[in-house]
Amino acid sequence: MTLNLRQSVTLCVALSLCALLVVPGNFPGLGGDARLTLAVFALATCAWIGTPIDDTYIALGAGLALTATGVISSDTLFGTLGDETVWLLICAFVLAAAVARTGLAGRAAVFLLCGARWGSPLSERSRGLGGVRQLTHLTTAALVVTAFAVPATSGRAALALPVFLALAKVLADRKRLVVMLALLFPTVILLSAVATLIGAGAHLITVSVLWEATGDRIGFTQWLLLGLPLAAASSHLAAEIVLLTTTRRADRRGPVRITADQIQEHSEQPVTGPLSAAEARCALLLATVVALWCSEPLHQVPPAVVALIGAVVASSPALGTVRLKDALKTVPWSLLLFMAATMAMGVALADSGAAKWLVSGLPVAVPPWLFLTVVIALSTAAHLILQSRSARSSVLVPLVVAAAVGAGVNPVAAALASTAAAGFCHTLPASAKPVTLFSDLPGTPTYTPRDLLRLSAVLAPATAALVLLFALTVWPLLGVPVLKP
Repeated sequence: MTLNLRQSVTLCVALSLCALLVVPGNFPGLGGDARLTLAVFALATCAWIGTPIDDTYIALGAGLALTATGVISSDTLFGTLGDETVWLLICAFVLAAAVARTGLAGRAAVFLLCGARWGSPLSERSRGLGGVRQLTHLTTAALVVTAFAVPATSGRAALALPVFLALAKVLADRKRLVVMLALLFPTVILLSAVATLIGAGAHLITVSVLWEATGDRIGFTQWLLLGLPLAAASSHLAAEIVLLTTTRRADRRGPVRITADQIQEHSEQPVTGPLSAAEARCALLLATVVALWCSEPLHQVPPAVVALIGAVVASSPALGTVRLKDALKTVPWSLLLFMAATMAMGVALADSGAAKWLVSGLPVAVPPWLFLTVVIALSTAAHLILQSRSARSSVLVPLVVAAAVGAGVNPVAAALASTAAAGFCHTLPASAKPVTLFSDLPGTPTYTPRDLLRLSAVLAPATAALVLLFALTVWPLLGVPVLKP
């Protein structure tokens, strides 16, 4: 097998780092376990960046190497699969499969896009008329809501694709609007993931790293309180930016006519009429699960247990809408194994002292706002090097947490800011799965790499500034101060 230039450079860098780390005379004060941990960490990071090898395979190899060398125990490696955050994600995918099977998503889209015409005259509402900006923000609101029903951005993109294709056929005579919507869907899906703990696997990795390194546990309710306002603000800000950078003033003039009957023509499942018994049960179950997640401080039932109860009911023979066997096929087991292995890597970095040593040379006498600015900037740009969002969190969050402790910054605020900023990954078609999915749709107008670059030039600094604003002003009001308590 021949290596290209990028892979060759990556291999040389990785081997050079490992050679420097394993020589005992180098880096005084660095213990043996820390040396091994950093060597494995460097190899894994370089492999994620410069090789086409599957991310999960690399993570499992790193976890196995740390276990075989005695840096972590086998109980630590295998115990991560039993973490409650992993179970939360498994059960959330079962619930998502039940929702997808009933077609509730299509009904919700029709209700928002056709039934709710806020600010329009009654005569226009009855005819399905609304403005372009109204359509943009209603679509954005609908996509934000899906963060509560479907875990992982790729799953939400797959669920939203049929809705977009239906809209594209209805608006076939207005090509620029179709391109705008094609860009809007993945943009909002990626930025709104921060709304919930199950929005992305990277969130669960962040929670695990914080727990292992500092003992701080962020629950579903606290994440919702901190993430949902940011998700709503960033999504609607991005919607305006997409609208202004993709369309012209003439495109935004005039009404947009979308009726339920038009969407029904391009949908396989009913999107109007009374709810079926299965749809009603599924809607009630989903509403109950979300309500119990949000009220965790009142009843003290862990979110993973609530999700498990919901998954059992959703797949039960009498009340369920999907068979458990079919629902489990939708679970991304590769992602779960990746999360478990990277959690073990995070434990090794923290327990061996490797993370603390890595950031020990950084200047600590810096203002908290400057520290957070650097963290957010690096996290925003990291997708250009590491395409996997989970891999980015696996690499960045342990270092950010260790650096925050040394600089006197609240590690929870720093980790959340890094994870939220990493939600921006729009620069290239290959930067994220939702962007890739909507970039190549045969027979449907969509965006080009040039459109992405034009959007990113405005969206990247805007979303980074918004995350910084939340970290410095909003989150302290919600119980996460900037300075270390």
